[in-house]
Amino acid sequence: MSESLQSELPDEYRELSASVRDFANQVVAPVSAEHDRAHSFPYEVVAGMADMGLFGLPFPEEYGGMGGDYFALCLALEEIAKVDQSVAITLEAGVSLGAMPVYRFGTEEQKQQWLPQLASGEKLGAFGLTEPDAGSDASGTRTTAREDADAWVINGSKQFITNSGTDITSLITITAVTGENAKGKEISTFLVPAGTPGLTVAPPYDKVGWNASDTHGLSFDDLRIPRENLLGERGRGYANFLRILDEGRIAIAALAVGAAQGCVDESVRYAKERRAFGTNIGSHQAIAFKIARMEARTHVARRAYYQAAALLLAGKPFKHEAAIAKLIASEAAMDNSRDATQIFGGNGFMNEYVVARHYRDSKILEIGEGTSEVQLMLIARGLGL
Repeated sequence: MSESLQSELPDEYRELSASVRDFANQVVAPVSAEHDRAHSFPYEVVAGMADMGLFGLPFPEEYGGMGGDYFALCLALEEIAKVDQSVAITLEAGVSLGAMPVYRFGTEEQKQQWLPQLASGEKLGAFGLTEPDAGSDASGTRTTAREDADAWVINGSKQFITNSGTDITSLITITAVTGENAKGKEISTFLVPAGTPGLTVAPPYDKVGWNASDTHGLSFDDLRIPRENLLGERGRGYANFLRILDEGRIAIAALAVGAAQGCVDESVRYAKERRAFGTNIGSHQAIAFKIARMEARTHVARRAYYQAAALLLAGKPFKHEAAIAKLIASEAAMDNSRDATQIFGGNGFMNEYVVARHYRDSKILEIGEGTSEVQLMLIARGLGL
């Protein structure tokens, strides 16, 4: 790991990283392969993260949080993702996508109702934006919400929604079309409690990776929620979700850096132990140089998300830097996992090895919360192109 960067951090951040690292190695890692194989949600691991207060890291104590900040969440995600991306994305989605919209845009009543249970990790929240014809393109949103007396009636569907079907899921925040405006569709945001009549959770997806992460499609059939379940200002739903995604890209970059670093750490260990042609394989330049490039990618990606997080905490514009961090870090995770698998040879193709799981898991990092192409578009716009 890059000790030089961590040594620059204040004590409280370094202590947090160390405690989460111990948890990841002692609690998460021993059960990762089995949960991946069984495609089972790691309830016991999630409970352990809840006990540590990880779900409440960026929220004030008045709402049941730990009184920390978004960077603290990123550090925790990096440490967990070194050994298990499924567990890391469960935390990331639960906090930055599930609870953060309520904290950023909710009324005081909504915050008091939902944040304590989400910040404690007792319950999980989900974030419903993507649809069969909509994701980055808001104009494709088909889910609708119409007013009916004292209620909103919602019809439509969502897909690829993380944390949406667990036994502890309590809230799903969704976007829906509420009318038309000068720019086209008016999109608003709503709080949908789990178990609401009219909500159907589809069977879990059969995914390439993130097998221990909970992911479902959702459908809404004349689902009725109270008028006060509108989250934020009517018509600001998509703009608000874009703000959440901008923040989330920093968190995903941190997760990706963890995956990239995990591949470095495993490759260094293996290169020192595995022998070929009379010596350990790390003594061969072909292997040593490959690992050196992996470390360089990880170092640069970590710097990128540190900078984006610093701008966020300072209240300065950070969209441009978040897009750069997400692009660089996701590519570093994918490249490092490919190289690590090559270094491990035949063992790298066996799912019992964490590098094999990183190889399958890392591809989604270049897709979720904005594809690499979307990040390039955002970076180009930031340059005035």
